[in-house]
Amino acid sequence: MRIGLLALLHESNTFIGQPTTREHFQENLLLVGDDVRRELAETHHEVGGFFEGLERESTFESPCRAVPLLAARAVPFGTIEAAAFDALLDLLWRQLDTAGPLDGLLVAPHGATVSQRHPDADGYWLGELRRRVGPRLPIVGTLDPHANLSPRMVASCHALVAYRTNPHLDQRARGVEAARLLVRTLRGEIRPTMAAALPPLAINIERQHTSEPQCRRVYDLADQQLRTPGVLSNSILLGFPYADVAEMGSSALVVTDNQPELAAQLAGQLAQEMWDQRQEFVGRMLDIDEAVERAAQLPGPVCLLDMGDNVGGGSPGDSTHLVRPLLQRDVPSLACLYDPRAVSQAAAAGVGQEVELQIGGQTDRLHGTPLAARFTVLGLYDGKFEERQPRHGGFTHCDQGPTAVVRSGRLTLLVNSRRTPPFSLQQLLSCGLGPQAFQIIVAKGVNAPVAAYEPVCPHLLRVNTPGVTTADMRRLEYAHRRRPMFPFEADTCWRAGEVVAGAAEI
Repeated sequence: MRIGLLALLHESNTFIGQPTTREHFQENLLLVGDDVRRELAETHHEVGGFFEGLERESTFESPCRAVPLLAARAVPFGTIEAAAFDALLDLLWRQLDTAGPLDGLLVAPHGATVSQRHPDADGYWLGELRRRVGPRLPIVGTLDPHANLSPRMVASCHALVAYRTNPHLDQRARGVEAARLLVRTLRGEIRPTMAAALPPLAINIERQHTSEPQCRRVYDLADQQLRTPGVLSNSILLGFPYADVAEMGSSALVVTDNQPELAAQLAGQLAQEMWDQRQEFVGRMLDIDEAVERAAQLPGPVCLLDMGDNVGGGSPGDSTHLVRPLLQRDVPSLACLYDPRAVSQAAAAGVGQEVELQIGGQTDRLHGTPLAARFTVLGLYDGKFEERQPRHGGFTHCDQGPTAVVRSGRLTLLVNSRRTPPFSLQQLLSCGLGPQAFQIIVAKGVNAPVAAYEPVCPHLLRVNTPGVTTADMRRLEYAHRRRPMFPFEADTCWRAGEVVAGAAEI
């Protein structure tokens, strides 16, 4: 069996003025052919799981061969510009055309990708992929649970499997699961039938930690469903509220073995449970002043999660709203800010020197004004680090670009030249920064940094800061979302009924 592997992942924040370009993908991940295997096979990413799963399922009588075609990913940012998306798809189709005969496809869309011409970008490329390979070739894929699931995504695939954790620690496991489903399908052991339910519900990003009670109830039901005879897989899509598209919102997926009615019933049951718990999914907000005051008093280190400047949700990473109050306090504090110009200025001054810097607040006024002060340059680094533990994002080799560590008063800043989500504690440790030296640490995220920071921080506080990833969705001006939709229209009514079916033929 020759199995093609395709990955095209981007979480697109449509509230950001700047577009995501081809250069953003080239800077992060843009691989074809055997380079995909070399870079991703040993990672915690779902593509690594594809390779592992096919190797596990391969036998002497029925060997499985992975045929890596394309893996493209950019750090979350704005809508993908039309030319860049077209170029990515041209590359994808060329790889597909030259791959030779394939027996099936393993695909890794994100589920919240938006391009200038295609708001449902994942649905578009999956639909075009289905058109090119025909109705019978099995396509099985993975999804990020922040996917805004669309009917076209569902109709284009025979099975879709979302990660079950946020922070995402099971990406590789879900890749293995997807590979097993595909191989069993090709061997005639199962015939996957999929259904999705899409309630008019937007779950606040502050409430999307899957281990906390508000999510745990829904996932417990999903786990119970997996014990039902005939159920192959199920998934909960929490949704991505920063993509202003018609598909924005939460949903549920169930895959059964040739039992479409059961898939529809159980998808509706999961969606109904989400809907019944909708009040628990409304955000709980903590403002900056209260958060800083509490952090100064609690046993440290205390991690303040800067929700409005959530780099993993597309924000610029240079907001000063939460950092500025720390400059005025006599409390040892640490924060990361994206500012290539400040890095260059610190490098020009040299280690041990003092230099006047204006750090952060460079992208726009929405994320604050630059932090102006006299800083001592403590260290200069190449910004490369490795993370061997499963962490959000699934990658092991990371590069935050040339990096400077500077200090003013009791505030230490790690200033990088590439926007880098705070998914790994190695981001700090590689620059000689031990968490225990600080009372307060600012991490620019919501739930994704928890896996890295919870082991060293007795307390983590999510802070309602301004920015393009504000947790207060009422501050965002939507033009394309569904209406009515909870919690925007509080009196929205819905009961499980209509579902969307997956690809029918194999």
